[in-house]
Amino acid sequence: MYGVVKLMKIVGQLSDKFYYTDCLFFGAVISATDPVTVLAIFNELHADVDLYALLFGESVLNDAVAIVLSSSIVAYQPAGLNTHAFDAAAFFKSVGIFLGIFSGSFTMGAVTGVVTALVTKFTKLHCFPLLETALFFLMSWSTFLLAEACGFTGVVAVLFCGITQAHYTYNNLSVESRSRTKQLFEVLHFLAENFIFSYMGLALFTFQKHVFSPVFIIGAFVAIFLGRAAHIYPLSFFLNLGRRHKIGWNFQHMMMFSGLRGAMAFALAIRDTASYARQMMFTTTLLIVFFTVWIIGGGTTPMLSWLNIRVGVEEPSEEDQNEHRWQYFRVGVDPDQDPPPNNDSFQVLQGDGPDTARGNRTKQESAWLFRLWYSFDHNYLKPILTHSGPPLTTTLPAWCGLLARCLTSPQVYDNQEPLREEDSDFILTEGDLTLTYGDSTVTANGSSSSHAAPTSAEEVLERDLGMGEQKVSSRGTRLVFPLEDNA
Repeated sequence: MYGVVKLMKIVGQLSDKFYYTDCLFFGAVISATDPVTVLAIFNELHADVDLYALLFGESVLNDAVAIVLSSSIVAYQPAGLNTHAFDAAAFFKSVGIFLGIFSGSFTMGAVTGVVTALVTKFTKLHCFPLLETALFFLMSWSTFLLAEACGFTGVVAVLFCGITQAHYTYNNLSVESRSRTKQLFEVLHFLAENFIFSYMGLALFTFQKHVFSPVFIIGAFVAIFLGRAAHIYPLSFFLNLGRRHKIGWNFQHMMMFSGLRGAMAFALAIRDTASYARQMMFTTTLLIVFFTVWIIGGGTTPMLSWLNIRVGVEEPSEEDQNEHRWQYFRVGVDPDQDPPPNNDSFQVLQGDGPDTARGNRTKQESAWLFRLWYSFDHNYLKPILTHSGPPLTTTLPAWCGLLARCLTSPQVYDNQEPLREEDSDFILTEGDLTLTYGDSTVTANGSSSSHAAPTSAEEVLERDLGMGEQKVSSRGTRLVFPLEDNA
């Protein structure tokens, strides 16, 4: 964009000063992607969940970085008369401000989320659902106010507070409070979204100091296209080096297409419109937001069809998840290893929850650092902050017995469960599982026994597996589930 500004000066379209720091600020502002329209269409069409997750995660963290980065650029103040010249001390000060604001906002949000989890766990708020919902909302809002009062960024603090609350606090709420809280935030989200886009439309026609520069606007569109291409394709390439399930070219093209700009870019641009450069940035940002939302958002459905991205991937209902939450899992094979190419089709139907298949796949792809985090979270953080996980008396050292008993809630002993889906691998050996139907029993290694007459495993499966109620015994636990006719 600095090159575009130099070109504007050459052709005589620059009527006032436009510094390099202004270009940096515009780059930070316009880098905040907001594919809310695309994600809404993805949700409506039930597009591939991996693509949805990639775009959503990018937009959330991108907004957080854009907020802090723009604040750091504004804080860049070199010593001397020329306040826009490069100064090493001011540069490193801005970098320090960026790291300090981001880490401070992250810490404040996470700490508030932890405090909320502890309050909902060790009090009787679940007996008062209305008060529980109100307190949950007010403590979330207080995160924003506290961060702003301390000089941090409220939006970033709320982001990490929400991540912490979704992982811990939400599980401590009563069933009624969960429903109320979800509906409350859905309504607030809908109202805020409609307000901000209505405000953008109003600002386009009522703002008195618009500066329309065709060269700057066209240059901004080209810079956005080049910047997003330099972001999507190289990073996808590096990610694919360590991923088993690669990010395909159609996904990369769709992510490239989905780089909408929205509410965050508008909010950052409108904060300061005092100078000529900031007025030009605000006008250009408005036009970019409207163009990307209308044109790119409207072309999402045709682009999905053109790139052959699957849609209509229905998420199972809660009832279906409870009845058919099984996945195929090969016996005696480490999930972190690719299954050997053979003709063995004997598989085990096993599942722990609605997202077991997705959780196991994520677990298989996770690095050792994330495995370490999953284990630490399950063994220590969840028992401390929620009513789930193993008792702390079994995970903490013996000399911490008193503290472990104080922090472990009675529900943990009643609902003690082993490490599940995304937290650990579930590996069965051949001697761990038997399939029982009537008088016949088939083990995982293919052997069978019958109270009436000896029968081979293949005959038992062909004769009996297509109907009736099957029973699986695994390590002393009997699971009863229906089998489809084509199983």
